Amino acid sequence: MPANNSPPAAIVFGCAGKTVTEEERRFFARVNPLGFILFARNIETPAQVRALVAELRASVGRPDAPVLIDQEGGRVQRLRPPHWRKAPTGEAFARLAATDLAAAKEALRLNFRLIGRELADLGIDVDCAPVLDVPVPGAHDVIGDRAYGLEPLQVADLAQEVMEGLYDEGVLPIIKHIPGHGRAMVDSHHDLPVVEASLAELEARDFPPFRALRHAPWAMTAHVVYTALDAMAPATTSAKVITEIIRGSLGFDGVLVSDDLSMKALGGSFEDRTRASLDAGCDLVLHCNGEMSEMAAIAQAARPLSEDALTRLARAKALKRKPQPFDTAAAVARVEALVGAS
Repeated sequence: MPANNSPPAAIVFGCAGKTVTEEERRFFARVNPLGFILFARNIETPAQVRALVAELRASVGRPDAPVLIDQEGGRVQRLRPPHWRKAPTGEAFARLAATDLAAAKEALRLNFRLIGRELADLGIDVDCAPVLDVPVPGAHDVIGDRAYGLEPLQVADLAQEVMEGLYDEGVLPIIKHIPGHGRAMVDSHHDLPVVEASLAELEARDFPPFRALRHAPWAMTAHVVYTALDAMAPATTSAKVITEIIRGSLGFDGVLVSDDLSMKALGGSFEDRTRASLDAGCDLVLHCNGEMSEMAAIAQAARPLSEDALTRLARAKALKRKPQPFDTAAAVARVEALVGAS
């Protein structure tokens, strides 16, 4: 167990399986990453997930180490039946919003309160949601039905309810993928998207949801090149995009975490990717696949959390609410009545 007399490393790591191996335990104790992220490979039963979350936190000696998960609903949810509810897609709420915005907002807040309750029950305290990306015609479907609509202000309105529902259960949201992934014509998991839209086009469609929700506690970067902003580097590794756009014109001053460093959109070694992301202004780097050789390379290049990052993390943590009594069965029934069963 680390001494923890210095700030944690500016890293969020995954792990390989459903328990923490002895090698992982020693590695996490030595490196002291800020927190962890879970994927489907780590999930079996509620009791097993609770035990894994506790093991991960014990490995760094911090019971409050953040544990993240992607639980959006639709095709992006790591917790699935039979132990957890299958939640609707973002598109399902967008369809409802087209005819009844108030009902869509009510349903989304309830839906994400239900998700937040499931996460909190497992000890997971950060959800990589909501998606604020606004797809354009012809874009790759990596966003697709995850989006809350095709109109920026509707996306912002609905995403605010996602955040409120998670807050209600003591879970922090992460808005993604800042400053916008909706124009990508390729999947950044496999290729580097290059967006050639003008600054005016980005301002009109891509940026408004992020500007509207700039008060969010955390945001995740887009591995996307915007030629109008920085033709040489994706947002994750672009000091210009992070300083001038994300921190500047969009006004986001929460915790900024990179998207997964193992995605094929990024080039160079894992040391290079880590340094470039942190040098550009990310507070944290994220690595998801649990591959030890990659994690070791990232750990070599990482650094302790900056003072600014520590301040942002503390400010984010202060947004957590104490959960109140909640009739989950009635909420499930109401969501299904409004948007249909998943």
